[in-house]
Amino acid sequence: MAYLSDIEIAQSTPMQPITEIAKVAGVDDKYLEQYGKYKAKVDYNLLKASDRKNGKLILVTAITPTPAGEGKTTTTIGLADGLKKIGKNVVVALREPSLGPVFGVKGGAAGGGYAQVVPMEDINLHFTGDFHAIGAANNLLAAMLDNHIYQGNQLNIDPRRITWKRCVDMNDRQLRFVTDGLGGRVNGVPREDGYDITVASEIMAVFCLASSITDLKERLSRIVVGYTYDEQPVTAGDLGAVGAMAALLKDALKPNLVQTLEGTPAFVHGGPFANIAHGCNSVIATKMAMKLGDYAVTEAGFGADLGAEKFLDIKCRMAGLNPDAVVMVATVRALKMHGGVAKTELGSENLAALEAGIPNLLRHVSNIKDVYKLPCVVAVNRFPTDTDAEIALVIEKCKALGVNVVLSTVWADGGNGGMALAEEVVRLCEQKNEFTFSYELDGTIEEKIEAIVRRVYRGDGVNFTPAAKKEIAKLTALGYDQMPVCMAKTQYSFSDDMTKLGAPEGFTVTVRNVKVSAGAGFIVALTGDIMTMPGLPKSPAALRIDVDEDGRITGLF
Repeated sequence: MAYLSDIEIAQSTPMQPITEIAKVAGVDDKYLEQYGKYKAKVDYNLLKASDRKNGKLILVTAITPTPAGEGKTTTTIGLADGLKKIGKNVVVALREPSLGPVFGVKGGAAGGGYAQVVPMEDINLHFTGDFHAIGAANNLLAAMLDNHIYQGNQLNIDPRRITWKRCVDMNDRQLRFVTDGLGGRVNGVPREDGYDITVASEIMAVFCLASSITDLKERLSRIVVGYTYDEQPVTAGDLGAVGAMAALLKDALKPNLVQTLEGTPAFVHGGPFANIAHGCNSVIATKMAMKLGDYAVTEAGFGADLGAEKFLDIKCRMAGLNPDAVVMVATVRALKMHGGVAKTELGSENLAALEAGIPNLLRHVSNIKDVYKLPCVVAVNRFPTDTDAEIALVIEKCKALGVNVVLSTVWADGGNGGMALAEEVVRLCEQKNEFTFSYELDGTIEEKIEAIVRRVYRGDGVNFTPAAKKEIAKLTALGYDQMPVCMAKTQYSFSDDMTKLGAPEGFTVTVRNVKVSAGAGFIVALTGDIMTMPGLPKSPAALRIDVDEDGRITGLF
């Protein structure tokens, strides 16, 4: 049987005008700003104007990712459509895809099969220009910083201590380390520089955590761009860049409204990576989904040790959110990979490998239940090759933790395949929970990092390099030690070693450096060899993307 590709399914499904989706969501026309026929922005003033009670908040997260895939975004969308099928008023909130993965390894990121948000080509490409605005604001700050030095350096900035990088939303390893300002005095001050991918920019984190234009400007003003010759931080506020940056971001800050294939309203807004940033869509979009829907379904990037940890410890803490239920997505195929099976051999029943890989799922589930005190359900994305015996083993192991397993077939069946999951989520949302964080803010920077490693990763402790210790001491002296921590870590393991699959034990995590993201409001702990500017693979997805004479795009999945 020949399956349609994701883009073929999306292109063959009629969309409703976005004005109709806005009516479904209860968005008054005065708050709607249309970007063509099928997408729109919603004015954030709707949040202030609405006195509607907030809906339930559902987080979708997953096991540690493998090349076999888990289908987290697909499950998020399918669950929302499933909730709609059982008669619930639901709105979904997702991140915007970065062009880096779209043209790199991953391809598009708008769901898959019959659980997608559309128009998928627009969402995966330029969309409404938010990322361009974020990149422009980032690079305006960089230009104003270098211009300040060139024009006499009144603030006494040390060019060797500049921490602010330029950015571009593309995987381009060539730009990781550059030397600029060459060509004589009129062309700037020569210095070592570099680029991050836009989703790793602190502007992206600020954008996603801001609750209003006023909050956005306050956060932008606190961004540290470098240090003076006498070790004092220099901020975007010191450079007078805040007003112009906010002007570039004011329209981007309005959440983007689109739809699922089944006409469920969806906000797609903001997109920080979860291995180097906090991995969640914007606070404004999440709050808007909760204000408009009785149920708001959102996701956090990569495995629960990264996206969910940051969603709970950073985003929920800053935004005052209390989740009502958590969905943990897994596949039998991925669990077998955690048990040591090669990707080419996942089609055969292998209970021994599954048993060896299941501890990865159980550790993530235990964290949600026992560390964060939240109700949880496991959603198993069923593949045709999964046997009844394999499914039964997953159910049995999860039952021992007091967690139900629901089979999900949303990729093939859309909302119909998510109805059973929707029923369980509704049941969990009615339970009272005692949501708590994995650490409190009043500990030292070291103590907070240690708490994440021991309580969430289940490691034996943390090694801090001399460079990390020195930076921690400096940031503490400057008063930045009361912030939450954002771990920059491989997504492929609980540890900082991507080869340690499953549920590794007896490991320590090495923090090689830390930096302050004062605008975002967190300390970033850098582990392993995490890159803030990825590169393209040998055979990038861009090689397979094309557009025909009629403007029809192919190859986006």
